[in-house]
Amino acid sequence: MIQLIKKLLGIGPWVNYGKLIKDGALILDVRHKSEFAGGHMKGAVNIAVDTLADNLSKLKDKNHPIITCCASGMRSASAKNILQSIGYTQVYNGGGWRNLQNKVEQ
Repeated sequence: MIQLIKKLLGIGPWVNYGKLIKDGALILDVRHKSEFAGGHMKGAVNIAVDTLADNLSKLKDKNHPIITCCASGMRSASAKNILQSIGYTQVYNGGGWRNLQNKVEQ
């Protein structure tokens, strides 16, 4: 049961998000525009999770690392699962954007 919950939330092995970003990973913030406007990580691209399927042209390279984030980690987990189901190979759930920012700044 715990493994199922971890899988649904995109929780897995430790990831060095700072290194991924330094190496050029795309930060994909999947909150709505109004939430994004209220604060976000520098350089993040905003595509709401409910419009992700219609905006895949903005994510051209399926092998380029993508870190999804949102407010709490739920929508970013959904976005990660959506992207992986259509062939994106390096997708990481960064969870809430503020937590992700704190992980990167450490």
